[in-house]
Amino acid sequence: MDAIILQLLNGLDKGSAYALIALGLTLIFGTLGVVNFAHGALFMIGAFCAVTLQRILSFSYVVEDPTQKDFLGRPLKVQTPYIESWFGPDFGSAIIDWSVPLAILFSIPIMIAIGFIMERGLIKHFYKRPHADQILVTFGLAIVLQEIVRTYYGANPIQTPAPQAFVGSFDFGSLLGFDPNVVIYPYWRMVYFGFSALIIGAVFAFLRFTTFGMVVRAGMADRETVGLLGLNIDKRFTLMFGLAAAVAGLAGVMYAPINAPNYHMGMDFLVLSFVVVVVGGMGSLPGAVLAGFMLGILESFASMNEVKDYFDGIDQIIIYLVAIVVLLTRPRGLMGRKGVMED
Repeated sequence: MDAIILQLLNGLDKGSAYALIALGLTLIFGTLGVVNFAHGALFMIGAFCAVTLQRILSFSYVVEDPTQKDFLGRPLKVQTPYIESWFGPDFGSAIIDWSVPLAILFSIPIMIAIGFIMERGLIKHFYKRPHADQILVTFGLAIVLQEIVRTYYGANPIQTPAPQAFVGSFDFGSLLGFDPNVVIYPYWRMVYFGFSALIIGAVFAFLRFTTFGMVVRAGMADRETVGLLGLNIDKRFTLMFGLAAAVAGLAGVMYAPINAPNYHMGMDFLVLSFVVVVVGGMGSLPGAVLAGFMLGILESFASMNEVKDYFDGIDQIIIYLVAIVVLLTRPRGLMGRKGVMED
């Protein structure tokens, strides 16, 4: 039972990342009809927003510390962050420590701006082109963004620690009546799951309870009729592209302490997240979220040694096996609309 609970928690963790990226992918496809293979790169850029802010806050200058001496008795030269000299050592070090959560505010305008530039500068020219053309051009854009990040940040993963308050693990075993330290889970992964649930809920609430969201949902169902009513649906869809980019970026920001950011992390998540979108149903937001968590949990259980002893390597292919079964029995996905991607 303890192993099952632990794998369930791992699955919710993976599913949170899959669901957030798939949600952004589905927003773009549902509104603009574009298959955006550059969406994983937006996740990567979000993670590097956290890296960038941490580096900015850690900018330092050299001062001599008379309380510390070298072997010749001379004061040691130490690096002092500017932020500590401006706000004091205690508050300044706290700001640096909380750089990842602060990167949420730092990344939102950056990701929205990148989304606008991508949509207005490139993707709008491919609205009426075949999906194969969209995939090729956005995949090429993803490679370009990936190489830009590699050039400026290097090829090695960059450790981006979570705040000290969230270092350590929670003892689920004691809470559930098991022996202590049997089921323990990192605090930050729990934070990530809660953050993902909050973002997913906020997106659905925005689309359901705001006038802007209602118009967007109507445009997703019947774009031409909404346009005939005199509403500028294209402008709203461009804003939705920026929102989708922000969702992917926020997913990357909060994932940085879990998996050290590297230039190819977007590609690692993109293929899996696109499979999630297809399984959930192209254009279906609830389907993307449902499939994200479902496949995350299945992948987690498939990674158990007890399962791999009988089916070696099953954890590497379980998501694709599920996708094959779902698409053979239900081509539009679990919750996809009839006629979408069925031609």
